[in-house]
Amino acid sequence: MDEIVRSWTSELLDSGNAVAMVVGLIALGLVWSRGTWLPLRNVVTIAHEGGHAVVALLSGRTLNGIRLHSDTSGLTVSTGRSTGPGMVFTLLAGYPAVSLLGLGGAWLVSADGAQIMLWVCIGLLAVMLLAIRNVYGVLSVVVTGAVVFVVSWFATPAWQALCCVLFSWFLLFGGIRPVAELSRKRSRGRAANSDADQLARLTGVPAGVWLALWFLVGFAALVVGGRWLVLIPQI
Repeated sequence: MDEIVRSWTSELLDSGNAVAMVVGLIALGLVWSRGTWLPLRNVVTIAHEGGHAVVALLSGRTLNGIRLHSDTSGLTVSTGRSTGPGMVFTLLAGYPAVSLLGLGGAWLVSADGAQIMLWVCIGLLAVMLLAIRNVYGVLSVVVTGAVVFVVSWFATPAWQALCCVLFSWFLLFGGIRPVAELSRKRSRGRAANSDADQLARLTGVPAGVWLALWFLVGFAALVVGGRWLVLIPQI
């Protein structure tokens, strides 16, 4: 079986190679299907809340903790000024963080850095674990980290590359669906305290503009990252 994977990944995506498209379609199916999206969305929530946390720290705020919930929602709590650029950028960061992580993963894989990508993910999850403040959140991060560790430690380079391509595609697609879900919720009046609505209250810029910005970032990352993935040289 490993020889088959090595054969796939050795050709992985000369221009227009079907393997990359197949892997991308698998990732799209995981994001599109409710049966797989609901459990896998926890990974997206981890990335989303991690984005809030990193930008909060970079903007000089104090990170009090992160909670991940079984309904795949999350909450990052930080203290500092309730207005101003720091708060704005902290609220802004969550949704784009998923797509940008996917873009970074696509770049690393395209640069023959699949193993680096895996260890970076483990490092980020380990640091994030220090900020988790509830049992379900700890379980989610530990399980995610364990899966990544198993791939990084036990999988052959061929399997590592294939898994990293799949994970990158998943983040690129998975960064867009939550924005679409938020848009639908807002249209039904069910998300009055969303990141977009908080940004609207802070800046006076309509929530729809922030949603449009997140869609733009997500689709731009998908186009650029997808192109990198389908043009990966021999691995």
